[in-house]
Amino acid sequence: MSVDVAVVPVAGLGTRLLPLTRSVPKELLPLGSKPVLQHVIDELESAGIRHIVLVTGAGESSIRQHFGIDSNLERQLLAKGKADQLTQLQSLADGIQIDYVRQSRQLGLGHAIWCARDIIGDRPFTIALGDAMFGLNNSTLCQRLQRVFINTSADAVIAFHEVPKDRVSRYGVAKVGATNIDGEGSFEVADLIEKPATADAPSQYAIAARYVCHSQIFNLLGNTKEGVGGEIQLTDALRTLILAGGKVVGVPLQQNEKRFDVGNFDSYFSAFVEVACADPIHGNALKQQLQAILDKD
Repeated sequence: MSVDVAVVPVAGLGTRLLPLTRSVPKELLPLGSKPVLQHVIDELESAGIRHIVLVTGAGESSIRQHFGIDSNLERQLLAKGKADQLTQLQSLADGIQIDYVRQSRQLGLGHAIWCARDIIGDRPFTIALGDAMFGLNNSTLCQRLQRVFINTSADAVIAFHEVPKDRVSRYGVAKVGATNIDGEGSFEVADLIEKPATADAPSQYAIAARYVCHSQIFNLLGNTKEGVGGEIQLTDALRTLILAGGKVVGVPLQQNEKRFDVGNFDSYFSAFVEVACADPIHGNALKQQLQAILDKD
């Protein structure tokens, strides 16, 4: 069994980043020289994913334009002798089938995943949130999730990262069961709590924007009622799976797999600077400029 299809929700309104996201989807905001969604697509491609379903909202046209073919722009680049830029443009999602499905109403992450059910069918699939990337050097997170999913015959596998205790209320948090169940540091997820109060959090392991699920999750999502925030939560459907005896496994991030996201201005500014400073072409010059700015203060 292989996992070669992924669902990427990109339908959020990005309200915490207004007015920056007034006309640009947060998933197309740049992290260094590429939009965050391009980083996500590249990550999935390196994990062997060849079919991606983008669940879109109001920003669908911009996203389609980014990954579509622009013959006029390609002709201009060719005419101006900009072969490197032309190659970069033509390589966007090259060899990957991208399908689009519209989430007509903002009913939460769980509902966005459910919208992809007809395209995914009965295949196991990866879920990658379109506003978060991991690491700076070819993260293997998705490959590890897929490997653990297959090797442990799990119903779902979830990536986790440890967060400070005062931030657990922002995430879905795991209650940890048996540990090191596959020799790679993975653990049994005994329960999941969506955005718990600090005192009620069963651990500091927070869900980290990547999953692999069996297609049965669609039936569970279809029967999941509105939860935190009045939305249909993927965490609630996964919790139902656990309580019904399903096998859910957690995979912790490795040290080099720092999460970069565009959830709010603090995280976005920090992520942009760090990713841009790591750029092999422009990074050193940027670091010198930043140091000069800091030296003035």
